[in-house]
Amino acid sequence: EPVAKYGTLDVTFDYDSQEQKLLVTVTAVTDIPTYSRTGGSSWQVHLVLLPIKKQRAKTSIQRGPCPVFTETFKFNHVESEMIGNYAVRFRLYSVRRMKKERIVGEKIFYLTKLNLQGKMSVPVILEPSYSLSGCDSQMSMSEVSCSGSTSSCQSLVHGSAPEILVGLLYNATTGRLSAEVIKGSHFKNLAANRPPNTYVKLTLLNSMGQEMSKCKTSIRRGQPNPVYKETFVFQVALFQLSDVTLILSVYNKRSMKRKEMIGWISLGLNSSGEDELNHWTEMKESKGQQVCRWHTLLES
Repeated sequence: EPVAKYGTLDVTFDYDSQEQKLLVTVTAVTDIPTYSRTGGSSWQVHLVLLPIKKQRAKTSIQRGPCPVFTETFKFNHVESEMIGNYAVRFRLYSVRRMKKERIVGEKIFYLTKLNLQGKMSVPVILEPSYSLSGCDSQMSMSEVSCSGSTSSCQSLVHGSAPEILVGLLYNATTGRLSAEVIKGSHFKNLAANRPPNTYVKLTLLNSMGQEMSKCKTSIRRGQPNPVYKETFVFQVALFQLSDVTLILSVYNKRSMKRKEMIGWISLGLNSSGEDELNHWTEMKESKGQQVCRWHTLLES
């Protein structure tokens, strides 16, 4: 039983495998923290379909200690044979006038738990939002950036080498490898004298070097120190974990067709260096806790 409550959503899932669509109804929220903890009395729920993050939704804003929404949202192109790769992230925000909305709690609901026929009503118990910090901090993360004292959050070289902050987490029970691309620093536009438009491509390879899965972040425009905060989930069985390689490549997208690689790192079986290998080992030993580390990019 959690000591502190971050809200419980009353949610109904209705999945249609023929139409490949998922209907999610957010009915109400209970167990909201007290006003003294959140400073809010108006509430809104945000939903996003992971891992692509293209389909998003949010409820109307409702007031009171037990807000009722009863709103249904539709997510398309959810293939039944790929259902294990999808999840819906719920976030509860307290909305205050004239102030930035503040995140109260969040939960990632994996669609593997879905009843593929008919409706399914479940309580979605929210947890404190760690993911926004890029660190395993116990605070509720709304605007918080990493504190300088946490070594994993400090940049390695305060010079000019491009670096990337990556969070790794492995859940042995579900066989899910989560890689969070948190932020970059000192990204350069090699050709022009202006800040780059960058994205990060993630590629998972098996022991033979064959591609198992790939995905990429959205583009951050004109930022030498971009913040991505995007998490990608790969299905990797425990026995495979020592045999896969995860490559992160940072690209500068220059014009319609052209892109140039700023640098890359690899983690896992064929790690690109000792730091990357240590990060992978720490993740395997951390029993489901996210481990964040800065890595200097290698030039292509």
